[in-house]
Amino acid sequence: MVGGMEGSLRAARVATYVYFVLCGTLMGAWVVHIPAVESRVGIGHAALGGLLVLLGLGAFAGMRAAGQLTDRLGARTVVPASGALCAATLVLPGLAPNPWTLAVALLLFGFANGCLDVSMNAHAVHVEQAYGRPVMSGFHATFSVGGVIAALAAAAATATGLGPTATLTVLGALGLATALLTARALLPGAAAAGGATDGAADGTGGSDGADGGSGTAATGSGSARRRIRVLAVLALMVMLSEGAANDWSALHLKDVLGAPASTAAFAYGTYAAAMTTGRLLADRISARHGSTAVLRYGAATAAVGITVAALTPWVWAAFLGWALFGLGLSGCVPQLFSAAGHADPAAAGANVSRVAGLGYLGMLAGPAVIGWLTHLTALNHTFLLLTLLCATTAATAGILRTAPAPAPAPAPAPAPH
Repeated sequence: MVGGMEGSLRAARVATYVYFVLCGTLMGAWVVHIPAVESRVGIGHAALGGLLVLLGLGAFAGMRAAGQLTDRLGARTVVPASGALCAATLVLPGLAPNPWTLAVALLLFGFANGCLDVSMNAHAVHVEQAYGRPVMSGFHATFSVGGVIAALAAAAATATGLGPTATLTVLGALGLATALLTARALLPGAAAAGGATDGAADGTGGSDGADGGSGTAATGSGSARRRIRVLAVLALMVMLSEGAANDWSALHLKDVLGAPASTAAFAYGTYAAAMTTGRLLADRISARHGSTAVLRYGAATAAVGITVAALTPWVWAAFLGWALFGLGLSGCVPQLFSAAGHADPAAAGANVSRVAGLGYLGMLAGPAVIGWLTHLTALNHTFLLLTLLCATTAATAGILRTAPAPAPAPAPAPAPH
């Protein structure tokens, strides 16, 4: 019986990895085809930027909707439905003949992607609770693997002469099958909640006790609501920093340090590789030292890294700065999402959606905020805002250990012989 439960839990963990890879692949498939879709529809960069805002707004709406639905219907229902919807809507931008239909397509795809993002993170919280130790960062690392798969698939399709619409259709069909076939391995709602309690009570969730995600404060209490608000603001600051790195790291090396375009492109590659590596290691660090340490020292490392990148006149030092920035940020978002979900297992979806939603708005706003600040100062000096945000996150990291640890569950009575 115990072996069967362990097998089911392992299967649920693998299934969660699959959905994170699926989400990264579907979003990556859209990203790598943006130039082709832009050319097909006949719009410029400015118009595309406005349409991408609709993608973000759709994602934000999907996150809020999925949070409530996941708590009400269970992740086992919402995750595969969201994955199937996201895969089905992937082809819509490739079919859009004009800007108006592209706007609707991006709104629908963004909504579906937001639903999948929050519901799979809520299920990841349940899996983490059942394991009784940190596993969230590993899930987030596999999201990046999905982006690599999308890039390789697009390159292979181009080499064989397959057009963007056909490529998106094939990837969408494969994604649809994956979402539906993987659903059976997910934890059922009741089992997830029960496993959460048992796993948290094991006391194996990190050296900080509650900051491993074992707090079960009622979501309706004032202290719990304040905790979720603080976590959401921290997610906003961290993901704003991530968004700024995504769009401005390569331009920083090219425009500020005068690096060739081929060299400047490695700035983002260095940042992304360091972030992926950090997420693969963060769960072990969190299990040993606690999630508060991961958030505090990670954000502090990111602050040092972006400061080096902002102030150095040397290209090699800028690479080092961007690498430290990615490494430091790597474990921050998973710890915040995990803490939000663990605050109340019965409302994990709603709480994750609040934190993820505000964080996502930060990621969308990051590039724009840096762009606006370049009207006031040099690009590299605008990065000092990111230093401030990361330093503030490090100083506020203690919020992760404010939740009370639950009382140990009573040991079950031995079965009669």
